[in-house]
Amino acid sequence: MIRAILTDIGGTTTSLAFIRDTLIPCATAQLEGFLRHHRDQPEVARLLADARAYAGGNLDEPQLLERLRAWIAGDQHITPIKVLQGLIWESGYRRGDLEGHVYPDVPEALRRWRAAGLRIYAFSSDSVHAQRLLFGHTRTGDLNPLFSGHYDTRTGGKRDSDSYRRIAADIGHPPEQILFLSDRPEELDAAAQARMATTAILREVTLPPAGLAHPVSADFTAEELLFAPVACA
Repeated sequence: MIRAILTDIGGTTTSLAFIRDTLIPCATAQLEGFLRHHRDQPEVARLLADARAYAGGNLDEPQLLERLRAWIAGDQHITPIKVLQGLIWESGYRRGDLEGHVYPDVPEALRRWRAAGLRIYAFSSDSVHAQRLLFGHTRTGDLNPLFSGHYDTRTGGKRDSDSYRRIAADIGHPPEQILFLSDRPEELDAAAQARMATTAILREVTLPPAGLAHPVSADFTAEELLFAPVACA
């Protein structure tokens, strides 16, 4: 029996186009001004130090800025840049310039699952702060109360089976009782290796990828999502 749901965000709850065409350009455009005004704040200074260390430690200010821009443009899953992006997006959400996108079936499904007694968690390469901002500023209101927790790259890579083992341990349920939803076969494979149940959410494709070894749903409306077979390692 499934007791908790762990969901990816990009391509699963939220359109990849929103991330690609709205969030990433916003972060790229506002990065320099954000750093100019906030670089001396302790959290931002620490993130910049972490980013410089990740890049090799020898970049001057203009070089570091260009490296950060390149990482954003390439949607690199590097923790300091992901946290910086969330801080940049925060002002946009609070001004009303950004509205978090979720597919129309998502809010109702989250509420249905919670009413059924399931705990819901999100796992994304974007920072926990960015996740909460997105779900907190949707057209249908604040969805954060429906979630029991969030995980990001500080837990580990999304293609690393150990990340899912750590998440299961933190949630407090055996992996077999957690259903992971994602559009990415590599992430589903990693979760299955950790013995989580899995379902591929394929919203924008007509045929599953060749060799996909996971149950498939077009969206969150299928009741059988709650009764997905346990994936084998």
